Parts: sequence; structure tokens; C-alpha cells
Amino acid sequence: MSQKITPKPPSPVTEHRRRQRIRGLQRLEVQVRGEDAQLVRAVAAALTDPDRASDTRELLRQKFQSSAKVSFKALLTAAPLEDVEIVRSPETSRVVEL
Repeated sequence: MSQKITPKPPSPVTEHRRRQRIRGLQRLEVQVRGEDAQLVRAVAAALTDPDRASDTRELLRQKFQSSAKVSFKALLTAAPLEDVEIVRSPETSRVVEL
């Protein structure tokens, strides 16, 4: 006599997490100080609230996202230097051998 082995059904927790992934949510675990726990919960709630998500995301990006590295030349080009007078010293005391 051969018995058919049926696979074990997924646990309710596994099913819940699968549904959350389908909805585009990702489960995270973080460790914070006790005094910050409510703050982190509030941020997470704001990110999942459709009415507040975009504003919250933008605010967090402005504050915490690292800015792209910009070359010194690009910084100078973007700087508002219209009213700044830049004068180069005409000193010629330095001897350069060519």
C-alpha cells in the first residue's frame, strides 16, 4: 500500500506575507531606541497612507538621500556669480621653465 504524501499547506503568516508582496509591500525589521519607536511607526504609517505617501517620501528624500556627486566645474557653473567680481593677481614673480 502506497500512501500519497500531500504537501503541507502554507501557514497563515506565509500567506499573509505573500499577499503583501503582491501588493508591493516589503516586510522590514528595524531596531531603534525606545524613544524613537513611535516616530518610526508614524513614518511607516505615513508611507503606506495614499494621501500622505508622496509628500512623506519627498520630505525623506530631501533630508536623507545622498545627493549625486557633482564636479567642481559643475558647481562653479551653477553658482550665482553674476555680481561677484573675480580678479586675478598679475604677479609674475614665479619662474616657469618650459
